[in-house]
Amino acid sequence: MRPKPITLLLAAALICGGALAAALPPAAAQQAADAVKPGNPRLADLMEAAQGRHIKLWFAGITGNWKLAAYQTKQIKTRLQDAASLYQSLPVNDITTMAKPIDAVTAAVAAQDSKAFVKAYGELTKGCNSCHSELKLGFVELKTPAMNPFSDQVFEVKKK
Repeated sequence: MRPKPITLLLAAALICGGALAAALPPAAAQQAADAVKPGNPRLADLMEAAQGRHIKLWFAGITGNWKLAAYQTKQIKTRLQDAASLYQSLPVNDITTMAKPIDAVTAAVAAQDSKAFVKAYGELTKGCNSCHSELKLGFVELKTPAMNPFSDQVFEVKKK
């Protein structure tokens, strides 16, 4: 009886995957193992979702749409918590590095304080970049957005 092509493909994937994991540094091998768990979103996808929220947070904050800013802050925090729980091999296995910047943004938004928001947003951005550097991904550097790529969303608060 000849093996089915899918059986051969699965066997090859297991052999190659094992060789690849053995060739990776321990932290990278663990991150690869984290990623292959069924149903796990890729870490890059979680971070890309957080980046989109980071951009929306900026435009919500600078237009004074505090409800939207609070929502985006919560979404960023949730993405970071998801990453920490799904990718426990990350050097920072919880969001403690980001806790202070997130708390500062949350406080500025709750106080509806534009000046504090701008400062806290800068600290949040620095926190993101610090984590990227720690993971040897310093080439993934965030900054305050210069333009809004979400032209299909209203950020300004509607006048009643």
